[in-house]
Amino acid sequence: MKQISKHDLLWALPVSLALGAWLASVQPGNWFVGWLGFSFLFLLTFLLLSSSVLWAGGGRHLVWMVALAFLLRFAGGVGAYLSLPVYGYDDVDDQSGFVYTDARRRDTQAWELADSNRPIMAAFNQKFAYDQYGGLLAFSALVYRYLSPDAHRVLMLVLLSALMGALGVPFLWKSIHLLWGEKKAFASAWIFALYPESLLLGGSAMREPYLLAFSAFALWGFASWHSDKDRSQLLWLGLGLAGMLLVSPAIALATLVILGGWMFFAREQSRISWQFVVLLAVVFIAGLFLLSSALDRGGNLGGGGPLGVVQNFIRESLKWNVYKVEAESGWVQKLFDEMPQWLRLPFVMVYGVLQPVLPAIFIAPTTVVWRIIGILRSVGWYAILPALILAPFAGTGAGGEKKRAERSRSILLWLSFIVWGWALFTALRGGGDQWDNPRYRTILFMWQAVLAGHVWVWWRETKNAWVVRVIAMEVVFVVVFGQWYANRYLHIGFQLPFPVMVAVILGLWVLIVGWGVWRDRLRRARVGV
Repeated sequence: MKQISKHDLLWALPVSLALGAWLASVQPGNWFVGWLGFSFLFLLTFLLLSSSVLWAGGGRHLVWMVALAFLLRFAGGVGAYLSLPVYGYDDVDDQSGFVYTDARRRDTQAWELADSNRPIMAAFNQKFAYDQYGGLLAFSALVYRYLSPDAHRVLMLVLLSALMGALGVPFLWKSIHLLWGEKKAFASAWIFALYPESLLLGGSAMREPYLLAFSAFALWGFASWHSDKDRSQLLWLGLGLAGMLLVSPAIALATLVILGGWMFFAREQSRISWQFVVLLAVVFIAGLFLLSSALDRGGNLGGGGPLGVVQNFIRESLKWNVYKVEAESGWVQKLFDEMPQWLRLPFVMVYGVLQPVLPAIFIAPTTVVWRIIGILRSVGWYAILPALILAPFAGTGAGGEKKRAERSRSILLWLSFIVWGWALFTALRGGGDQWDNPRYRTILFMWQAVLAGHVWVWWRETKNAWVVRVIAMEVVFVVVFGQWYANRYLHIGFQLPFPVMVAVILGLWVLIVGWGVWRDRLRRARVGV
């Protein structure tokens, strides 16, 4: 990264002191101690983001992108913390200012650890069960112990989450710029920076903003080594993987699978060094042991070594989540009673992919704050979903050498396979839950942003008609399902039986696809292709 100049300090220092003073006034404890702590974190944030933008070299466009990424995450996190106790529900999460239950529990344990005489490494003890892996809990406790020793200042961790959520943007931009050019770099980075689910997570003390930043570090290290043979940049790959191992070893393993497939499909471009293979093997084995150890803290999943523990966890988790989605919804129970046993798992999977369901959040009763959050999350997912559907079919737009274009196409197909495999797995893992399921899905959001950026540029260059057709299919689903929800909650119109509603949606989809295929054949016949 490039060094910070005096000009950067001239604006960063006074802004940090002013914002630190403001946050210290809305948090408990000694004002002066809070001011010093918040000011230090703000200064660290501004300097890290400024140096990363200068290093990436994206110009003013990238400056605005990173600034918006940070401001929206931070403002959203502070806004939720201040508004939920007033306009939220009367439960412990909302009254504490937390969007996510996991964040509140981990934050509470972090403060308890920081305020005790126990060493920070105790975060990896089984006693602190709310952070399955211990890394984020240890980091949070470290911040509290040394920057907020007198009081529990929740917004310090919100500030750090916003920093991590924005820090990955210049790394992603630089990686895609190196691999596929400026247009796709800006498209992917804007999606990565502004996706609503990522904004919400980036304003909460959750694992996801850290994992997304570490993923961007790893991608840059890999891309630079693979394209320019710059071995010094492998340090970024190592840093990204190390961070994932501390926060969530499973994502380190998933990243190794993604990069391993990438090397396989691009193998004609460069030879794979044995040192790199050894590094990936060591990290994979270490991650597997860390993951199995974290999953089996209670000793209930033993048998068959690390792979057996992971397999047992996945099997029991899927069974539990299918049961959970049935138990928590009366209409799902009714549908389960009417459908064959073998259809239940596919139903949960499809239901999970559609979460958070867009028609539901517009109609289902809730508070103003939660409705705004829900609408933004749903619109964000339904906006990117057509791009992910089209990603396996979109052209690379790569000109020049034919072999290079074919390799790029293979890499994008591999990423599409991973993204959809992960989305389907998290749909089962989350049991169709409208919170855990999208949150799990967002862990690999960087790769979704890469695909969506490619589809956006492809559509802008080709104006392919299938983009509009896929969007039309999504509109059909939203309108028909929306009427079903309107009747259920507001008693407007009539309600079709659920199987009939599904049949209507599928029938209209078939008509759209059939009409599209007929139009394409007719057009090719006219031009003599």
